[in-house]
Amino acid sequence: MRPLTPDDLDDCARLAEDRGWGPERHKWRLLFEVGEPYGIDAPDGDGLAATNILTRYGHDHAVISMVLTASRFARQGLARKLMEHVLEQAGERTVSLYATEYGRPLYEQLGFRTVGTASVHTGVFQGEPSGRTRPATQADLAGILELDAELFGTDRSVVLRRMSGFGEQVRIADGGFGQCWRNDGNTVIGPVVARDEGTARALIGDLALHAGGPVRMDFDLAKDGMIRWAGEHGVGDPWQSSMMVRGGDLPGDRTCQYLPFMQALG
Repeated sequence: MRPLTPDDLDDCARLAEDRGWGPERHKWRLLFEVGEPYGIDAPDGDGLAATNILTRYGHDHAVISMVLTASRFARQGLARKLMEHVLEQAGERTVSLYATEYGRPLYEQLGFRTVGTASVHTGVFQGEPSGRTRPATQADLAGILELDAELFGTDRSVVLRRMSGFGEQVRIADGGFGQCWRNDGNTVIGPVVARDEGTARALIGDLALHAGGPVRMDFDLAKDGMIRWAGEHGVGDPWQSSMMVRGGDLPGDRTCQYLPFMQALG
């Protein structure tokens, strides 16, 4: 087991494809920049046997992601070994992650509990510009960070400061902000943080129209009004994963957190 470096990115993409994921190189690069990636070298000398990434938000929260084990090394305890390592690194922080049905039993054994369900929706958004949002500029960053610290509930400025270079577009409105970013065959909308649902809809719709093609939106299943609205505008076909937490509760006002940056970043 060792920390990973940018030289390992190609092997991470290969490992993801081995497990039926997309290579998602753009996403991996960001996670390497903002998080702490760990891996286990394959005993047969061919790339990586397992990975995960720990991303810390301030002194009270952390997210674990990219928990992958090569299919030929499955069920040998590698994922557990890496999970135990990053949980030790997280210390007393509340730790969250998104889990598939295959990973959930391991996380439950490690003390995680399910607190919600993420409903992933894809499609081509159909609608008209809201007239309520505009592209963000560098001068807007301080306001974005202040609003996010209040509503997200912890310091994720290390991630948000990278939006303008990582994403396709960042937009703001009175009482909210959002981003869209390209990931392999579609454009992910997120994060979207807003004080009310109308502002969130305006941001999401305008970002989706800017994408001009297939988009992905990861809603909390509890936001049934937003899910119906997305479906009415051509974004549906959902699949689900579990939102899990170890330690305390998720930070911030969850009613104002409409879309995550990505599941890998909470």
